[in-house]
Amino acid sequence: MPITLVIIAITCIVSFMAFKNSRLMNDLILWPPAITRQREYHRLVTYGVVHADFNHLLFNMFTLYFFGRAMEPFFADRLGMLGFALFYIGGLVISILPTYLKNRANPNYRSLGASGAVSAVLFSYILLAPWSKIIVLVIPMPAIVYAVLYTGYSIYMDRRGQGNINHSAHLWGAAYGVIFTILMDPRFLPHFLYALTHPSFR
Repeated sequence: MPITLVIIAITCIVSFMAFKNSRLMNDLILWPPAITRQREYHRLVTYGVVHADFNHLLFNMFTLYFFGRAMEPFFADRLGMLGFALFYIGGLVISILPTYLKNRANPNYRSLGASGAVSAVLFSYILLAPWSKIIVLVIPMPAIVYAVLYTGYSIYMDRRGQGNINHSAHLWGAAYGVIFTILMDPRFLPHFLYALTHPSFR
């Protein structure tokens, strides 16, 4: 079974369980003092398998389904069978670290959702195929246009600072996805720059 589908299955099962089980939610969500004081380092990953609500879960898993399947062979070729899983878990950890460090002594802060890792997958794909057509809420658009809109939205929501969804993680996850992909194959940076200046809609 593709790693992408395994990640989606685990995330959906745990998220649905946590919707009805507040204790499970509290045990998995990113709560910085639990890491700082109690060394519950698993929260740097498990926050990504619980979500705020069904729509939050659906959006992340829908995005992961389409772009994860496209990127999984790329990482499998370079890192082995579990390459995409390693990339994804790395996206969860790296995207949340700045938030954790900023709030490590804040008992009122909580964060959840796979958005950081999903952003890493999405932007890794955009680096490889910036002008490919994607469907966003039934609206077709080039992937690079969506990337600009997504980044702008994340910056705006991060500045508002409302809710448990960590929009800062979207930005860090996107940066991680781009940098990690280039490290795996530096040829993709000139490829991206060339593709960016030579639009080819498909």
